[in-house]
Amino acid sequence: MRARELGIKIGLLEPGELDAITDVPGVRVGHTTLISGEGPLAVGQGPVRTGVTVVVPHEDDVWTEPVFAGCHRLNGNGELTGLEWVRESGFLGGVIGITNTHSVGVVHDALIAHAARSRRNESVFWSLPVVGETYDGALNDINGFHVKPSHVDAALAAASGGPVAEGNVGGGTGMLCHEFKGGIGTASRRVADKDGGWVVGALVQANYGARELLRIDGVPVGQEIPVSEVPSPWDQVDELGSAATRTLAMQGGHLPHQPHHPRSGPEGGSIIVVLATNAPLLPHQCTRLAQRASLGIARMGSIASHGSGDLIIAFATGNRGLSRTAGEEDPRRTVEAQMVVDKAVNPLFQAAVEATEAAIVNALLAAETMVGRDGITAHALDHERLLDIMARYGRGPRTQAAPTSPDREPSAAKPGPPSPLAG
Repeated sequence: MRARELGIKIGLLEPGELDAITDVPGVRVGHTTLISGEGPLAVGQGPVRTGVTVVVPHEDDVWTEPVFAGCHRLNGNGELTGLEWVRESGFLGGVIGITNTHSVGVVHDALIAHAARSRRNESVFWSLPVVGETYDGALNDINGFHVKPSHVDAALAAASGGPVAEGNVGGGTGMLCHEFKGGIGTASRRVADKDGGWVVGALVQANYGARELLRIDGVPVGQEIPVSEVPSPWDQVDELGSAATRTLAMQGGHLPHQPHHPRSGPEGGSIIVVLATNAPLLPHQCTRLAQRASLGIARMGSIASHGSGDLIIAFATGNRGLSRTAGEEDPRRTVEAQMVVDKAVNPLFQAAVEATEAAIVNALLAAETMVGRDGITAHALDHERLLDIMARYGRGPRTQAAPTSPDREPSAAKPGPPSPLAG
C-alpha cells in the first residue's frame, strides 16, 4: 500500500506515472532480500533480516559513462562511500548500492568486481562506487555478515525500470523508521510543462527517528500513536540488555560498562536518500538539489540527531555523453552541456522536497510488521488508524466525513498546507 493508494497526497506537485525514482527515464532499481531464521540471536547464523538495494543511473554502461552529480550531509554519523570523488569531479560513475552498516565493504567490493568483469579487456581500470548504509542490528544478525557478493550480483541482475518494491525489501529489510517498521520507499514529482516538465525521483532507505516526532502531511501522527500503545523495538532491545544484566548479577557476575552507542535507539539510525532527475543540471546544481532533500526529511519530523547518518546523493541525466571511459582516453577536449537557469530551478527544489517526503511515507506504509532476532518486533504503521488520525486534523481522504472533536480547537480541524518547517 502506498500514500496515493490510501488517498494521502503529499505536497502540491503531481507524481510521475509510477510515483517512483524509475519515472526518470533509464533509472533502474534492484533488490536482494535476505530473510531467514527466528528466535534467539546466534551470531553468524541468524536470524537474518537484511539485504542490498542498487540504483542504476541510466541504461548504458554506467561504469564508463558518468553523469553529473552532487551530494549533501545533513548529519554525518553514517557512510556513503565515494562522495569525495563526487564532490571533486562532479560525476557519479557507476551503480549506487545501499545495505546495512556492516556490509558496506562487501557491497563496495562486489560492485568493483562487477565493473571490472565488464572491462576485463582493459589493462587499467579503477572504480570508486557509492555505497550507503543504515543500521539494522535491532532485528538482524548484523555481525553475522550475511550479505555476500552473489547477493549484489543478484540485485544488479534484477535491476529494472517500472514499479519499485518497497518496505521490507533489499537494504531496507531490517530497518526501522520512527520506531515503526521502515525500509525502502520511493516517489517522484513532475514539474509543470511551463517549468520544463522534468521529473525528480527519490529513493530512500528510512531507518531513523523517534516516535513522538513523526509527522505525516503535517499531522503529529507519532504523538497520537505513542510507544505505550504500539511498542518500540528499541524498548525491546533495551529490555533484553537489562534482562541479561540482571541474570548475570544473580549469578554473581557482572557485565563490563557499555556506554550508549550513538547508532542505536530511536535517536540513532540513519536515512540514505538518492535523488534522480532528467533535468540538465550541472554538478553544483545537483548539490543544491541534494540539500533540499533535507527539508523533506525534516517535514517528516527528523531533527537529524547526533547519532543519525543522514546522507544524500543527487544525479542528473539531462546531459549525456559527458565523458568516455570515465575521462580516461577520451580524445575530445571539450563537450557541450546544458544547464537550467537559476530562475527556473525552484520547481525542481520543490519536487525534491516533496518526493523525499513522499518516499519516506511510502516506506512506512509499505513496510509490514516484522519479528527479528530475539523475538524483537517492529510493528507496521496501521493504515486505518493513520487515516482516522489525519481526518481529525483536517487532512487525508476522510476529512469531509470526520466529525469535529469537541475537545479540539476549531483551527486544528481546518485543512490547509502544513508549514514546511513544521512538517
